[in-house]
Amino acid sequence: MAVELALPTLLTVLITALIDSINPCAIGVLILLISTLLVTKRQDKILKIGLLYITAVYITYFLFGLGLMTFMSVIPIVAAEYISIAVGLVVVFAGLIEIKDYFWYGQGISLTIPREYAHKIKEKMQKLSLGTVIFLGAFVASVELPCTGGPYLAITLILSQNFNLSALIMLVIYNIIFVLPLVIILFMVFYGSKIQYIQQWKQGNKAYMRLATGLILIGLGWLLILIANGTINLN
Repeated sequence: MAVELALPTLLTVLITALIDSINPCAIGVLILLISTLLVTKRQDKILKIGLLYITAVYITYFLFGLGLMTFMSVIPIVAAEYISIAVGLVVVFAGLIEIKDYFWYGQGISLTIPREYAHKIKEKMQKLSLGTVIFLGAFVASVELPCTGGPYLAITLILSQNFNLSALIMLVIYNIIFVLPLVIILFMVFYGSKIQYIQQWKQGNKAYMRLATGLILIGLGWLLILIANGTINLN
């Protein structure tokens, strides 16, 4: 017998977005970008370049979610169900990997930006321009999906079950929250906070970020599977 629920609620989206936003990948690249600006004595450019980078991250992430929601809402229901179940299993597996990294980081598989992409990002940092910064934001948002995309993937698939104006607004809100820590870090540095302290905070809390992400991923993955097989029906 199916359970009738009105999901996802705004609270579900807010909590998932908050967990997804505290991720090592996007924060790490922003810290590297700001550090590069400080070393090259371009402090006056920090706010402009930082906001441009964050905007590129936001637009790329939003368009990815919108495209996925649109695709899932127009394909045949049977195909969407199988895709959702497969994605749900992948999301649960990703959650288990994140929890593994809380206890044994660096051992076995980890959800991080591939080394070749990380090297490419560092290369682009050497010659900063407005075009490079936009590219970095879009590039990081794309390649960090294996690192942070699990919660977003699950939420967008769940939202696609009832793709309407409310779902679109939730997607907008999700992405605002996703980039919010980046905005906070940028303004903290702009108004005098030491980037080293923020880097130390990131390193000190990285394990807890992964644990929280892992738990959320497992919950969302199972929710997606239960919705796909009809155990839970969204009103």
